[in-house]
Amino acid sequence: MTQRIDKREPKPGPAKPAATFTAFGLAAEAEPLPAGLYIVATPIGNLRDVTFRALQTLAAADAVLAEDTRVTRTLMMHYGITTPLVAYHEHSNEAVRERMILRMQSGEALALVSDAGTPLVSDPGYKLVQATIEAGIPISPIPGPSAVMTAIVAAGLPTDRFFFEGFLPQKSGARRNRLEALAGIPGTLVLFESPHRLPEMLADASAVLGGNRPAAVARELTKLFETIRRGRLASLAETFAEEGSPKGEVVVVIGTAVEEQVEEVDTDLDARIEAALARHSIKDAAALVADETGQKKRIVYARALVLARRNDDRA
Repeated sequence: MTQRIDKREPKPGPAKPAATFTAFGLAAEAEPLPAGLYIVATPIGNLRDVTFRALQTLAAADAVLAEDTRVTRTLMMHYGITTPLVAYHEHSNEAVRERMILRMQSGEALALVSDAGTPLVSDPGYKLVQATIEAGIPISPIPGPSAVMTAIVAAGLPTDRFFFEGFLPQKSGARRNRLEALAGIPGTLVLFESPHRLPEMLADASAVLGGNRPAAVARELTKLFETIRRGRLASLAETFAEEGSPKGEVVVVIGTAVEEQVEEVDTDLDARIEAALARHSIKDAAALVADETGQKKRIVYARALVLARRNDDRA
C-alpha cells in the first residue's frame, strides 16, 4: 500500500498583530515572547515605578493572570496594553492551573501579576509556579517594585540580615505566640499588617518583643500620602493607640533587641502600675503613674502593656 505524501505548504493563519504599549506619550512595540510563565512585578502604588521590561512582557504575553483583574486593568489601560486578563487568585483550583499549563505547553506566554508589587510575596501564585516547574516549562522572573524592600531601606534599621514574616495571626493570643517565636531571630523583622489591626498588633509586639526595640511603621509607600513613623515599639504602640487605625496599606519593620537597652525590673513601679490597671485602662493607668513618678510616659506605657498582657494570660 502506497502512502500519499502531501508536499503542499500549509496555509499560514492570520498574523498576530504586533504587541504595543505606550509610555511617555510614545507607542513602543514589544518583541514576541517564548512560551513560558513570566512572573512580573508591578507598582505598589505609583504607576511610574513600572519597568520597561515589565511593560514589554505584559504587552507581548498571550494573557495576564491577575489576582484582581480590576486592579491590573488600571495599570494596563494607563500604558495602552490590551492583553487579555484572566483571574488567578488564592481560590483558583488545580483545574485552573492545569488549563494554564496546557496553554503554555501549546506555545503561549503567560504573565503572572499580583495586585501590587512582586508576585508570591504574601500573594497567590506559588502552586502555579510549582506546577510550571514540574511540567518542565521555563519560568522568567521580571523583577521590580516590592513593598518589603521599599520599607526596609527607608526604615533606618539594619538591612544586612532580615526576616520577612508577612501577616501575623489575627487573634491576639495566637499573634503573641508567633511573636514569641520570632523574638530570638538575629535580624530585622518585616511584617505586613491590616490597618485596623495595627494598634493592637503594635501593643502585642511591644509587650512580647520589648518596648525598647527600634521600629518603623510605613504606610501607603510610594503613594501620595506616604508616611513613615520611626521610634521605639512602645512609643509607636502608644501613638497608634491614641490616633486609632490609619488608612492604607501598612508595613512594619522591627529591629533586633539590644542588650544595653534592657532595664532592671522596678518592683515599685510595677506595683504602682498594677494598682492603676485595676481601676483604669492601660493608657490612663500609664498616664497616672507617669505623673506620680516622673517617669517618661512611653517607658511606663511599655511596662503597663507587658503587665496587662501577663494578667490576661493568667486570667
